[in-house]
Amino acid sequence: MEMMHIGSADAFDKLVQSGDKPVLVDFWATWCGPCRMLAPVIEELAGEHPEVQFAKLDVDQVPDVAMRFGVSAIPTVVLFKAGKEVQRFVGVEPKGAYEQALAAL
Repeated sequence: MEMMHIGSADAFDKLVQSGDKPVLVDFWATWCGPCRMLAPVIEELAGEHPEVQFAKLDVDQVPDVAMRFGVSAIPTVVLFKAGKEVQRFVGVEPKGAYEQALAAL
């Protein structure tokens, strides 16, 4: 599964509102060390869960979306289903925590 990079608020809204499948959004920034630690875990999950759309959103490039969702610490991973936030992780969690959340979808 291809990891989508969200470059604008419009692209974010279109992806999350499409409702085709659940969406996992990784809010991150290039300067964030923990974000770089989390990236391979998210990419691994993307390869294992084709039923979920995975996306990354650089908070420095699309700050309005980060502000709209109250993302004040990164990494923050948010799961959306049918356009609504269903779960949020702040900081780096073990892979199993994300797997449990995906299984619950």
